[in-house]
Amino acid sequence: MTDHTARLDHIVLWVRDPVAAAGFYEKAVGLEPVRLTDYSVGEAPFPSVRINEETILDLMPLAKAERMTMLPGAAESSGHPVNHVCLSLPAHDFDALRSRLEEHAVPLTDISHDSFGARGLAKRSFYFRDPDGNVFEARHYD
Repeated sequence: MTDHTARLDHIVLWVRDPVAAAGFYEKAVGLEPVRLTDYSVGEAPFPSVRINEETILDLMPLAKAERMTMLPGAAESSGHPVNHVCLSLPAHDFDALRSRLEEHAVPLTDISHDSFGARGLAKRSFYFRDPDGNVFEARHYD
């Protein structure tokens, strides 16, 4: 039986250096690179990092913005028209992420409590930026 529930498949982030971005997401955020080797040898147009079995972040080279013709105005979207992307984690992964980010000297906001999201009020959350300025929120509900 096919599951027809809507899900988030991927988010495309504009990045200056996809290899460096993949390194940041692997080492500081703890996400597994996808197609990084293929990208590095010119066999894939961009690498990605895996959030879970169903969702990835595509790390699109900012240099390709001018060639984006599938949608009028796509090149103008390069930059930061999105406020932030939120990662929901179990509490122990939330704490591990914050520790890894601190180890990599990534600036973090203070921890907030009871912020509203897709599953109600999150117990704790904080924000950080990747090296390209994309803003992320991390939270946990448990």
